[in-house]
Amino acid sequence: MAERYQRARGLFDHGEFQAAAQELSALVDASALEPPLHGTTELRLLLARSYYHSAQLGRAERVTRAILVDDPDEAYANLLLGRTLQRQGRAAEARPHLAMAELLGGYGDEGRLPEPDADGTDAS
Repeated sequence: MAERYQRARGLFDHGEFQAAAQELSALVDASALEPPLHGTTELRLLLARSYYHSAQLGRAERVTRAILVDDPDEAYANLLLGRTLQRQGRAAEARPHLAMAELLGGYGDEGRLPEPDADGTDAS
């Protein structure tokens, strides 16, 4: 699984978001069959980001909403859901998620998602 994750991460890092989403989706499905893996939230966030960047907004919304069911205090998931809803023209629905992201993680209303650092975490 580690090799598949690295391959998917490489695809994402090279802007091949649709291919990354396919690989990550398979990993998320596989992780559901085994005992819960450490880092599942991170894996699902990367999947949601891949969907977001490849304009698969319905899928991005579903994944981020599922993350928030498990971890409502996940700041980045709130930010990603807010941005996804904005891109779908649902600004009123986006506002509470963006406000929560700012409260929890210091993500301001800069109009874009923060870029990840070299280690894969978000810069902020």
